[in-house]
Amino acid sequence: MTALTNPIFQDADKAREHLEAQRWPNGPVCPHCGNSDPTHIRALAGKAHRPGVYQCNECREQFTVTVGTVFERSKIPLNKWLLAVHLMCASKKGMSAHQLHRMLGVTYKTAWFMCHRIREAMRDDDAPSSPLGGSGKTIEADETYIGKRETPRKLSRGRIAKPTKSGKAGGAQKRIVVGLVERGGKSRMFHVNDANKQTVREVLVRNADRQSVLYTDESRLYPETGAEFAAHKTVKHSGKEYARREGDTVVHTNTIENVFSVFKRGMVGVYQHCGEAHLHRYLAEFDFRYNTRTALKVSDVERRDLALKGIGGKRLTYRRTGEAAHA
Repeated sequence: MTALTNPIFQDADKAREHLEAQRWPNGPVCPHCGNSDPTHIRALAGKAHRPGVYQCNECREQFTVTVGTVFERSKIPLNKWLLAVHLMCASKKGMSAHQLHRMLGVTYKTAWFMCHRIREAMRDDDAPSSPLGGSGKTIEADETYIGKRETPRKLSRGRIAKPTKSGKAGGAQKRIVVGLVERGGKSRMFHVNDANKQTVREVLVRNADRQSVLYTDESRLYPETGAEFAAHKTVKHSGKEYARREGDTVVHTNTIENVFSVFKRGMVGVYQHCGEAHLHRYLAEFDFRYNTRTALKVSDVERRDLALKGIGGKRLTYRRTGEAAHA
């Protein structure tokens, strides 16, 4: 972990210069018209302009490095933004808004909103066009249940799932997350309304290359869709089978189970509560850290800078995040 005495965490101008280097490695780019010709962009100086303001001579608009990003129109100094990004990227199981509120010296409401903006920057924009896996690669798929639904799930004919004898509704009234992971590669988790063959198939075919080999448990959700892949192998957890060797490969779903384990530890131990409307943002956060993990030779500093490169084109207002269920 880099020293927290780094000037980019202490000085707003140093933070701005670092952010410019990440967003504009080849020089300023106008967010209004896309002009990147250095001869048609000039830095404005003098008492009338704060440092970091540029003017594009193509569209005559002024801009800074934060225009068109999740940092736009924020009154929080950039050095505090960069420190918040670094702390969230370097903490394997996340960092709560209350912790950032205390460390950054901002209000809890501000810290909560900062966290959601940073999660938006972590969101993978390439997911729809870059499926996991491929020929000769293995994908593990599974589903998990976490927390209680805020809107009870309805069954057929409008009936609501009934609680068990213990008084709890069990998995029927829990939030459902479907996860995929490519062995040695990336993970993707999705919040779905129902865990059935249709929703699971939609997640799989949109996010996994069907030339991959698919590994799952014995759940009945996967056999039909598994037939569309190069091969589908299962492990029988109900029979206490968790792994078996087949030639040079080992059939198991331990990788996706590990992804879920870190996610649940973070949600229970760090965040403790998450509004259902925001669950997809937390999933993006945990996916981002897993996909840039140390095992892939990505350091905390590199992970932070990758998050900073993802801030562009992701405007997020407080109203869009929803003003309830602060986590």
